[in-house]
Amino acid sequence: MCDSKFCMHAAASSRRSFLRSSLSTALAVAAGGALPGGLAMARTASPPKPQNVVDPDTALARLADGNGRYVSGKALRHDFFHERPVLTGGQNPYAAVLGCADSRIVPEYTFDCARGDLFVARVAGNFANDDMLGSLEYAVAVLGVPLILVLGHDKCGAIDAAVKAVTQSAQFPGRIPSLVSAIAPSVEKVRGAAGNLLEAAITQNVRDNVAALAERSDIIRDAAQAGKLRIVGGVYHLATGRVEFLA
Repeated sequence: MCDSKFCMHAAASSRRSFLRSSLSTALAVAAGGALPGGLAMARTASPPKPQNVVDPDTALARLADGNGRYVSGKALRHDFFHERPVLTGGQNPYAAVLGCADSRIVPEYTFDCARGDLFVARVAGNFANDDMLGSLEYAVAVLGVPLILVLGHDKCGAIDAAVKAVTQSAQFPGRIPSLVSAIAPSVEKVRGAAGNLLEAAITQNVRDNVAALAERSDIIRDAAQAGKLRIVGGVYHLATGRVEFLA
């Protein structure tokens, strides 16, 4: 409950230490170890959903196909009841999503997925802070996801707040400025561009966070360089439900 620079630094260091420790434990388990008390964890010889063991390109095509069904209103009927026992022993999602916390965008619906298919980390403004990064490192290193999608959306309130802060010096209460400060660099990059600034900033924020994942994480970068992982960006359009994948 301390706002001093020392306390904030200590809290951040503690959080990073926890993430490193947790990830190290998980990696050890994935390599054949066990958690205290004999609890099993992470990747197993027989994945609960064998259909999710795919390469990065197949994973991306699967997302695109699912979004197509969602847009057309022809979603599959998922058997949630019988999936429960299958997933009690573990998970092997075929993609991870760094998405916005906006209630209007639900990745599992957007890509017509069942439980256990997507590993979703969400924060307003879909940016990679330490907690989001640690979560995605877990998805890559332990769960073996072959694809990470950074998913933004149009009319994003968090991006709009950052635009107002940059262009109008708008002030916001509570902890909201921490979101704004994380997004503001993307707004600055496109501030002088022609067209709608909010739309440009939404796209730029996605692109910047696609790049940040590999730049800030050895785990993610190494997996991508080895061809085991692909990182892509997309923008969800509220009016149609269509996801525009970015080149």
